[in-house]
Amino acid sequence: MFAILRKEFNAFLSSPVAYVVLGVFLVATGLFVWVFPDSSVLDYGYADLQTLFNIAPWIFLFLIPAITMRTFAEEKKAGTIELLLTRPLTDGQILGGKFLACLLLALLALLPTLLYYYSVYKLGNPEGNIDSAATVGSYLGLALLAGVFVAMGVFASAITRDQIIAFLVAVVGCFLVYSGFDSLASVFEGSAAYYISQLGIAAHYRDISKGLIDSRDLTYFFSLIAGLLLATRLVLQSRNW
Repeated sequence: MFAILRKEFNAFLSSPVAYVVLGVFLVATGLFVWVFPDSSVLDYGYADLQTLFNIAPWIFLFLIPAITMRTFAEEKKAGTIELLLTRPLTDGQILGGKFLACLLLALLALLPTLLYYYSVYKLGNPEGNIDSAATVGSYLGLALLAGVFVAMGVFASAITRDQIIAFLVAVVGCFLVYSGFDSLASVFEGSAAYYISQLGIAAHYRDISKGLIDSRDLTYFFSLIAGLLLATRLVLQSRNW
């Protein structure tokens, strides 16, 4: 699995896709956090990074499918998938290596944003006047969200040989899981609206972003990731049917 991880990650870094993804993510978040007056921390007047954690999921919604669309679709189109599957590797090892490589690249995009935290920390009045617990929770929420989006993208790539179709399926799937249930919940009232919203990512992401790391939220994210990876593994195993 780690050999696949290294191969995939090195392939990302040797192609312009990785740098375009990292550049677009950092430029977009930087503009929203520091430049645009409606969302700028400097104009907002409060020492927090809520703008970053509000906009990052929507940017990930498009960038992560761009990362994952090639994982299996490119292998199928190039005809190398058969060669890969005949190696002494299990489907789980192949899938795990590709999933972790994509997730690592997504998390790599988050690392430079730690400079945002340091800047807001220093700009606070008094210095350090920032809710660090909520910030840590928000970063954890973004990492888990990236895991779900990557799992969705890898699944989309496994069901087709066309990268564009894989991208579109992943974007739609991520959007429905992230925001679709919240939109559906708005149609209902009372407990029905609450339970429907709990089926989506947004409600659990908001809870973790408050710095309250609940085992129910973690279970939700890990279960969703595991379910999508199992579905992808089932697609790979279907070649034997």
